[in-house]
Amino acid sequence: MHLTPVTPVRLTAGTLTLRPWAFEDAAFLAELYQDEALRRWASAPVHDEPGAARWVAEQQRGWETGERLAFAVTETRSPDARPAGNVVLKRPAMSSSSAEVGYWTAAHARGRGVAPRALAALADWAFTAFAQEGLVRLELLHQVDNTASCRVAEKSGFVLSGVLPAAPPAFPLDGHLHQRQAPLAA
Repeated sequence: MHLTPVTPVRLTAGTLTLRPWAFEDAAFLAELYQDEALRRWASAPVHDEPGAARWVAEQQRGWETGERLAFAVTETRSPDARPAGNVVLKRPAMSSSSAEVGYWTAAHARGRGVAPRALAALADWAFTAFAQEGLVRLELLHQVDNTASCRVAEKSGFVLSGVLPAAPPAFPLDGHLHQRQAPLAA
């Protein structure tokens, strides 16, 4: 069963806004990817502004297909328009009860709780938006040596549920699987 397009939405989480990526973000995105830590943990091939524009176009196609719903995370109190991070919902076939989430945080926004707040907002929205499709579980995966991602997962309500074996070359180390269950209906 194929997914249907999803109308892009904007979400808020306190002082954060989660919005679809726009082509105007490409220059900022290319700048953010100069950070060695971001390049290490995020797998996107962003090396320059044209690469960033291609990445943004892929995120927009994700909304059109309904398969990958990516949000630029911005801070309303920030003096500039640079995104502070990215959160994404990766949806498999419509009949699936689970989906995967991912995220990254820009260097200038790390350590301020941006990732946990944005990830929690994404999860809350996903469980509401896709409840009728049967979404009841979200999964978050990261390498075992990414301790910051473990902290973000836990702060966002994702419980460590297992260790996945390494699968080189794409995944050279074992990985942690975290899960968050949909809240029970009242």
